[in-house]
Amino acid sequence: MEIFADYQTQFEILGYVALAMGLGAAIGLERELVGKPAGLRTHMLVAGAAALFVALGSVIIEHFKDVVGDDLVRSDPVRIMQAIVTGVSFLGAGTILRDRSRNQIEGLTTAASLLFAAAVGGSVALAQFIVAIGGTVLVLITLRGLGIVEEKMELNRSQRQNCNRSDSTSHRDQGT
Repeated sequence: MEIFADYQTQFEILGYVALAMGLGAAIGLERELVGKPAGLRTHMLVAGAAALFVALGSVIIEHFKDVVGDDLVRSDPVRIMQAIVTGVSFLGAGTILRDRSRNQIEGLTTAASLLFAAAVGGSVALAQFIVAIGGTVLVLITLRGLGIVEEKMELNRSQRQNCNRSDSTSHRDQGT
């Protein structure tokens, strides 16, 4: 087997990986800007790795068809995606933390964004560029846009709680 056989396919795969990493960077940059544990590099690597695994799936199948023949090679491309989801889920679990003092769980959104970055990478490797780019835009709208909405809701909630506290304090002070 020649080392540089089918170099065109190899460069195509590298292009897929680079595009996936670029889209992963967009998602990771948003996470980085809000100080989350998995940021720019992590999302880039997850998206790039997913693209590489998916793209190599067809290369592996073709390679073994050439070696052992078409009759012996059976493939299930869904298994590659399952392996990616399993690996990314393991990474995502590492970003999830429970803060018992505040009774909160943190990192769920970052874990979900890692999983989405993997899906974007897989989309790129399958040449589903509109899906990959559109998905990235939707993630950024969700993370950034809805993050702003959540902040406003939290501010309103805390203002209402402060008003309720001051009302109950003034009622106590007045003896009512």
